[in-house]
Amino acid sequence: MYYIDVILPIPLKQKFTYQVNMDEAAFLRQGMRVAVPFGKSKVYTAIVYQVHKTAPSGYETKEIDRILDEEPVITETQVKHWEWMASYYMCTLGEVIRAALPSAFLLESETIISLSKSNVSEEELDDEEFLVFEALQHQSSLHINDIRSVLDKKNVVAVLEKLLQKKIIQVQEEVYEQYRPKLKRYVKLTSQYASEENLKALLETLSRAPKQKEVLLNLFMLSAQANKPISVKQLQKQSDTSSSVIKSLVDKEILEEYYVKKDRVQYSGEAASDIKKLNEAQEIAFSEIKESFKTKDVTLLYGVTSSGKTEVYVRLISEIIESGKQVLYMLPEIALTTQLITRLQNYFGAKVAVYHSKYSVNERVEVWNNVLYSKPKAQIVIGARSSLFLPFNNLGLILVDEEHEPSFKQYNPSPRYQARDAAVVLANLHTAKTLMGSATPSLESYYNAVNNKYGLVNLTTRFGDVLMPEIELVDIKEKTRKKRMKGHFSDRLLEEMNEVLELGEQVILFQNRRGYSPIVECTTCGTSPQCPNCDVSLTFHQYKNELRCHYCGYHMAMQLSCMACGSDTLDTKGFGTEQIETELKALFPKYSIARMDQDTTRGKHAYAKLIDKLENEEIDILVGTQMLAKGLDFRNISLVGVMNADNLLNFPDFRAHERSFQLLQQVSGRAGRTSKRGKVLIQTYNPYHQILQQVSTNDYEGMYKEQLEDRYQYKYPPYYRTIKITCKDRNLQKMQKASKWFGQALENKLGEQVLGPEPPPVSRIRNFYISNILIKIPKKQSLEKTKEYINRVQQSFNSIKEFSSVRLTIDVDNY
Repeated sequence: MYYIDVILPIPLKQKFTYQVNMDEAAFLRQGMRVAVPFGKSKVYTAIVYQVHKTAPSGYETKEIDRILDEEPVITETQVKHWEWMASYYMCTLGEVIRAALPSAFLLESETIISLSKSNVSEEELDDEEFLVFEALQHQSSLHINDIRSVLDKKNVVAVLEKLLQKKIIQVQEEVYEQYRPKLKRYVKLTSQYASEENLKALLETLSRAPKQKEVLLNLFMLSAQANKPISVKQLQKQSDTSSSVIKSLVDKEILEEYYVKKDRVQYSGEAASDIKKLNEAQEIAFSEIKESFKTKDVTLLYGVTSSGKTEVYVRLISEIIESGKQVLYMLPEIALTTQLITRLQNYFGAKVAVYHSKYSVNERVEVWNNVLYSKPKAQIVIGARSSLFLPFNNLGLILVDEEHEPSFKQYNPSPRYQARDAAVVLANLHTAKTLMGSATPSLESYYNAVNNKYGLVNLTTRFGDVLMPEIELVDIKEKTRKKRMKGHFSDRLLEEMNEVLELGEQVILFQNRRGYSPIVECTTCGTSPQCPNCDVSLTFHQYKNELRCHYCGYHMAMQLSCMACGSDTLDTKGFGTEQIETELKALFPKYSIARMDQDTTRGKHAYAKLIDKLENEEIDILVGTQMLAKGLDFRNISLVGVMNADNLLNFPDFRAHERSFQLLQQVSGRAGRTSKRGKVLIQTYNPYHQILQQVSTNDYEGMYKEQLEDRYQYKYPPYYRTIKITCKDRNLQKMQKASKWFGQALENKLGEQVLGPEPPPVSRIRNFYISNILIKIPKKQSLEKTKEYINRVQQSFNSIKEFSSVRLTIDVDNY
């Protein structure tokens, strides 16, 4: 007897063993998908881990349902990488696989119900059973969802159980492939009309069918013009006819139709431009990177905004793909991919593939297969953090652009991985190199570079020797006192905006909060509407005239009067991007104003449309959240305004100051990227704040040294590792008791390294009460042994019946 170990994409620790026959065992290899029965009757997709002859102890093995693939869809290197992720980020291999594979690969069986006997007396059945029986008489089989619709209830298992016991129905589990290849329909003349005589005779016989004759003549014309297959659509358009005319020609066996498999995402065109010649500073940086790669696997490129880092990347990419290897170009934000795709396609043509969550399931499967089979159209992959999971065979270089971005960290669901760090491990497995680039590197990466763990290359001059933007701090406390504010705009900002707009240049305004107003308050009794599921006030969105929770999505119509006291004295406090947009329309009615935030970029191509409009100068003023700050390159922006810098600084997080500096520097970097020096105005109530002073003088080194000192003092990364454990439950007392138990158990061994349990700033989300425990691990202490101890505590915790409903999540490197 042969056995296979499989990994199910569910959060269970162990691998499961199934039995296979000799033929199946000879065919199966690691990385193939098989359908296996699991639980009562369900069939799931599982990934083959290994084939062997050792029977498992402790349970009876089942047979597999079927083999789903002819070739493995996962490579050996991927499995090694995912095992590292599961071990390092303290999750299961099944959870990593669930996150990694496109959902079209992860199939679950669907329950199909059919009649097993039709002669049943109605007296045997109750009302619900009769409804199911009657529905099955009209249709041979029904999906379980159809049964739910027939009975108009969610839980139909009890009804089906009774019908099964009476042997009236039978239940089957069917697995359907979700991926459907895109097939394009083509036509050609059948072989019997290939000779000239037969063709002549055919055209004569069609003299009474002028439309059919017209179609044939157009087919000859198209074939002569382009020596390519002729699609049905193309022929229809050229002949100005309907599909029925073409169908009748197919029926008469004059035309023959055939299908060709096409990718859903295609770039039609050649590389349009040669790779730009690097300037002196870029050339030096490029040779320093190559030199650094001789001794270091990871190099950090610290280049100021608009220094032309992308051009350096392009040169590196061209060298790697000439050697026949693949390149992964990782970006933190989908918005960035839209601009970069065009640039890279201009250089590399159809060699560029794109992979991120805004692509459909079918599109992602196609990219996956192109990478797996090392097709020329997937030599360069651009993607967000999920592109890390693709099945590379011959990876030569990973580029992590804007490596400081928090978007590279996955918070929910598991695995809670940091894509930048996981990329370094992936490159190591492929013996490839990693290049990280940023104008404001994260403290950890810069610390590693300064301490010789990574290579460090500096690019300190902007392309074309343009000066760094002039940054001015505007004291809005002083402006408010002197009554020099118009809404949320200081006279200084309005003056600069008018000047820039009159010159025909563009303005970006940054406000890191979406919606119209974060708080609606009654001025009579001081009550503000709260979310019933979370401990936060509802944000007012004017365009839908609704109050919305940004944590759980709960929404209600905007109130006309106070819900507590009934008075109509409702006032809005604070402001978001929507309110700024409304004020701008009143202040600058002649100009075109647009907004870029989560509300306006929900569609698949929404980012691309906004970016194109800005590049084509159809937008004069763009208001947005931090989406604007991430590496976008606009040529005509000469003024950037930050509406309020204080809400970034006053945030309960040890990285708040570092993140504020990075965000403000990145936003500032959008200004003056061509020949003219840009200007940045930062409105703040506290212009003497250390971070704002450092931003205004572009003093990254000063910020780095100061923050590093604080981190050393208070035992935070890069000097200490941190692991955050979160307890959640709908019952407050139970959650508090569970988190206290867990904290106490950890303290027994780890002592002062354990902080908490403490509730976070928002201590209830979606009706779950939350408590956090933070573990600080010094560098000299073994991370592995600490994790082993946490796992042991977790096992003991899971065995306590009282805490069975408490959700526990572990986040390694939670920053």
